[in-house]
Amino acid sequence: MLATAGLAAAGTARAQEARGPVRVVVPSPPGGPPDLILRAILPKMSVALGQTLVTDNRAGGAGLVGTGYVARQPADGQTWLFTTASHTNIPPFNDNVNYDPVRDFTHVTLAAQNFGQALVVHPSVPATNLAELVALAKARPGALTYANAGNGTASHIPAELMKTMTGTDILSVPYRGVAEATTDLLAGRIDMFFVGTQIALQHVQAGRLRAIALTGARRWKGMPDTPTLQEQGLAGFDVVNWFGLWLPANAAPALVNRIHAAVASAVRDPEVMQQFDNLGLEGIAMPPAQFATFVADQARIAQEIGRRVARPG
Repeated sequence: MLATAGLAAAGTARAQEARGPVRVVVPSPPGGPPDLILRAILPKMSVALGQTLVTDNRAGGAGLVGTGYVARQPADGQTWLFTTASHTNIPPFNDNVNYDPVRDFTHVTLAAQNFGQALVVHPSVPATNLAELVALAKARPGALTYANAGNGTASHIPAELMKTMTGTDILSVPYRGVAEATTDLLAGRIDMFFVGTQIALQHVQAGRLRAIALTGARRWKGMPDTPTLQEQGLAGFDVVNWFGLWLPANAAPALVNRIHAAVASAVRDPEVMQQFDNLGLEGIAMPPAQFATFVADQARIAQEIGRRVARPG
């Protein structure tokens, strides 16, 4: 009996391997925060699962293309989705969404989260704190610009909330992704950007950008001198970016639990923990049932934000 079970398990493993590597779809261009996280955890997960895991960047539509693609795939474990809080934040800001972020996916885990986005400006912008930036924006309505890497993304939501709370008019300039927006910010073609701390830090340390604030409720030890927006007068402002893993709807619970266990093991690995610490991230590995509730709550909150924030253009 045991020998038969062992042979069956080995046969299943060979069958999975025969289908080819698992594709982990990231619905944004290469070089963004999801890629950095996957670079840290996928090697560990591949060993734990005994499968080859490869990142598949499918950008387009501010994340709609890649996410919609995964929603239409079989729930056989060969196609995963790894993305940001934009999974729930994008739909309220777009009319052409062909999936439901809650019903059309199997919720595996919240893998990690950051300490908020960093509000950074080009050194040519004469502002060193929020009060100065707001004064500048009010003196020149519509003249200042911010990079928007997609409606509903972590570059868009905090910017529009800040504008609403400060009564400022700052122009949203659309980009296809974080890397493209960062390039234009460094070149001075855009004034400001809400970007992940792991990307902002290197440019701030090199003097290429100036950090104004963090969007979370707590300061990050990697940028200890950068205050939060709450500290600078925006009471209750707490926007962090989180990173989750999904399968298409109706995936088998045993498969979901197996993948979740591999994520949990990876984010607790000392080497990964050090990488996350350097990137300004916390490993979470939230259990599937709790993550499903979390995603549903986040989708509801995003709908409320969508009603509060005017859609650009």
